[in-house]
Amino acid sequence: MTRLSIIGSLLLLAGAATAQTPAGFTPEVAEHLDVIFGTKAASPPGTSFAKADVQKQPTIGTSDVALKGTYLWMMIDIDVPASFTAPTSGPRKTNLHAMISGFKAGADQASDGVNVLTSTATGPVKYVGPAPPAENPPYAHRYVELLFETDDSFAVTTADVGQTFGFDVNAFIAKVKLDPPIRANYFNVTG
Repeated sequence: MTRLSIIGSLLLLAGAATAQTPAGFTPEVAEHLDVIFGTKAASPPGTSFAKADVQKQPTIGTSDVALKGTYLWMMIDIDVPASFTAPTSGPRKTNLHAMISGFKAGADQASDGVNVLTSTATGPVKYVGPAPPAENPPYAHRYVELLFETDDSFAVTTADVGQTFGFDVNAFIAKVKLDPPIRANYFNVTG
């Protein structure tokens, strides 16, 4: 192997190691969002969970620095079959499982050192736990969590969101004029 190919390989590995979103997903995000279901964290990104473990909205936060602003959080299944009767019949689609505004730094730090973000809002899209269908062969659905910095006056309606099935996160970002997400994570659930 030449020195140049070794350096190139190391750069590819470093890029893969820092991405908090699945390969090929955009927007790509480098900074980690802590996502915790009960006592189990989605760490590293891509951790697998059972359906029963992810039915309640997770705790989100950061373990490296305490965030000080106001945030919008969303969770998207990026592996929904185009047809539930014939899952392999077409390209996979997306489904928005949650979009909740008004997250701020909580008063408490979790016992595991996570600076928890909390919100009293339940929308504009209330959390719906993952429930991927059984497929043969089994197919792991990737659930991507994105955190966007907003300001206190930021408002988004269900009309702004549109349909949750086939949700286009990049079109939504452009439509409501959000800056790119600052934190992300993802986990897997198999039907």
